Amino acid sequence: MELRTAASPRDVKHYTTERLREEFLIPSVFEKDEIKLVYSHIDRIITGGAMPADRTLTLTAGEELKAEYFLQRREMGVINIGGAGVITADGREYEVGPRDGMYLGKGVKEITFSSRDRENPAKFYLNSAPAHSTYPTVLIRREGEAAEGTVVIKEENKVRLGSLEESNHRTICKYILPGQVESCQLEMGMTSLEPGSVWNTMPCHTHDRRMEVYLYFDLPEDAFVMHYMGEKTQTRHLVVRNEQAVISPSWSIHAGSGSRNYTFIWGMVGENQDFDDMDHIRNQELL
Repeated sequence: MELRTAASPRDVKHYTTERLREEFLIPSVFEKDEIKLVYSHIDRIITGGAMPADRTLTLTAGEELKAEYFLQRREMGVINIGGAGVITADGREYEVGPRDGMYLGKGVKEITFSSRDRENPAKFYLNSAPAHSTYPTVLIRREGEAAEGTVVIKEENKVRLGSLEESNHRTICKYILPGQVESCQLEMGMTSLEPGSVWNTMPCHTHDRRMEVYLYFDLPEDAFVMHYMGEKTQTRHLVVRNEQAVISPSWSIHAGSGSRNYTFIWGMVGENQDFDDMDHIRNQELL
């Protein structure tokens, strides 16, 4: 597990491109038959990916957490962006299909990841945050019928925003949030841009009470996203390619424009779970 410390906005405005990427970009989230994790001191979020192909992968706490098991003091959200897979939580198997997700609550001891097809492995994207209460483990499906231990994303949590004229026509699909899947502090969802649209989260905002991590994907090899960050009068950018993630502190804007349309997963942790708690920034204010 890689460890990263927090960063001050007063320092970040002096960073070179290389330093900015070292601090905030996660350049490799998925590696075959590995679990890769980055522990950020920013709200103690852990971000990473599990890509089982030839073998089943087991999630362990490692030395960094000083815990008996990974979710002893934590909760975790998972969204699968690869092929069909299986997550086993304390002996119970959950079939997690492409674009399905899971919430695993504090206290789940044994967690494994596997794929149904080694030629088309699952890619389990993980966000984990400290937790002080226990909520039920839930399988989250985008479509279908609810069963025991399963939640289907509500239609009101599939929000269509923007327009082709503004190059930001997109659908926000909310997976983990109050009223659908309960958690201590973690929220997660997926935003998909329509063909011809390239802007996300524009006009941009900050939310001083929550930090956020973005995973960009559905990008061909020659495509990229310009991820914009920094204070509104000290903006910076990161070139982000397919299946790379960006850590966004609460004081920073987080928006992007791509060389084509793309998809991204957002995960938030912090003081509250009010999705609409945003400090909006007018386009005229950006420098």
